Amino acid sequence: MTEIVITGLGATTPLGGDLATTWSNMLAGKSGVRRITEEWAEELPVKIAAYVAQDPSEVIDRVKARRLDRSTQLALIAAQEAWQDAGLDWDADEGSQVDSRRLIVSLASGIGGLHSLLNNWDAHRDKGYRRVSPFTIPMLMANAPAANVGLQVHAKAGVHTPVSACASSNEAIALALDQLRLGRADIAVVGGTEATIHPLPIAAFGQMQALSRRNDDPEGASRPWDKGRDGFVMGEGSAVMIIETLDHAKARGATIYGTLAGAGITADSHDIVQPDPSGEGQYGAMTKAIEDAGLTASDIVHVNAHGTSTPQGDVTEAGSIRYGLGSAVDGCVVTSTKSMTGHLLGGAGALETIATVLALHDRMVPPTINLNDPEPDLGIDIAANVARPLGEGDLAAVNNSFGFGGANVAVAVTNANVSR
Repeated sequence: MTEIVITGLGATTPLGGDLATTWSNMLAGKSGVRRITEEWAEELPVKIAAYVAQDPSEVIDRVKARRLDRSTQLALIAAQEAWQDAGLDWDADEGSQVDSRRLIVSLASGIGGLHSLLNNWDAHRDKGYRRVSPFTIPMLMANAPAANVGLQVHAKAGVHTPVSACASSNEAIALALDQLRLGRADIAVVGGTEATIHPLPIAAFGQMQALSRRNDDPEGASRPWDKGRDGFVMGEGSAVMIIETLDHAKARGATIYGTLAGAGITADSHDIVQPDPSGEGQYGAMTKAIEDAGLTASDIVHVNAHGTSTPQGDVTEAGSIRYGLGSAVDGCVVTSTKSMTGHLLGGAGALETIATVLALHDRMVPPTINLNDPEPDLGIDIAANVARPLGEGDLAAVNNSFGFGGANVAVAVTNANVSR
């Protein structure tokens, strides 16, 4: 089977405006959650969120930004970092670096251009239709982030936007993995983005009792597997990887972070929002990813869990990890980086896959912070509150992403072919 390697990484997150800062703060166990200072939050029961550490207005030209939804702005920032990290020129002419006909973009968003949709509705309602931007539709459409990245890098083999709620960006990675293995492209820009810190989704998720209301302790609000957890924290950001066939990477002299070894996708068909308590779909996705990678459960030394800090979801996933890995679970270190970043919804999987790649690369698992009083009988080894080192030799890991609608996507990565 064609080997697919990872040659570039980029991110803008609640922990940093670039990947290096994000990763450093993640290993240090820092939280990106803070109190919402906008006036609209005062009437809401949820007053905390994880904004990006560097606002896109500090990076994107103001005139250009007026034609882009916030989610697209974040995607362009992360994609540019990843593209340049892969040794490629962001502003190069078409075909001068890679064959555009062999380049794809697979970049997801779970909700799309929500700010553009709602802000233009407000303008229409309050000031009339003439105040609606003519760019509203291309700003709000779900494929706008992928399309704008595709335009920038001249991708002509396909521009894709899978939508599966909070599993979206891991599904985007899985789709691109298949495309490269099938020989339909040589190189891909993959990942996800989300920007939904806005009164409507905060109110809506709050009405579902899905969000933490620990307003007096924002940094302690996201606490996966802790008895005191009371819901997830809304986050925003984008994370992007450059993946390519091993032959293509070698031919252009690229350096490699690791190998994208496999992916697995299932559906619960249980409930529109609640996970199947049996965990069958979740551990099924893990098993598929491990088998797709040509690995066994005993090869998996680390799982970056979906771990949202919700009462039912965390316990269900712990059981899924136990079942999926069997007796090998005792040799696996589990973490949830959402304890620090909050939940990036459609962007979460990509950020957490990058964290998984770097955990193997640096042989260090970032911690699950705020885990002071763990649920009993979880049966998994969690890197609680401090980073945990990994051993020497060959390493393999899995990242889980689960979404509303019963979507389950697991991605398997290894430290094979590392050259940087």
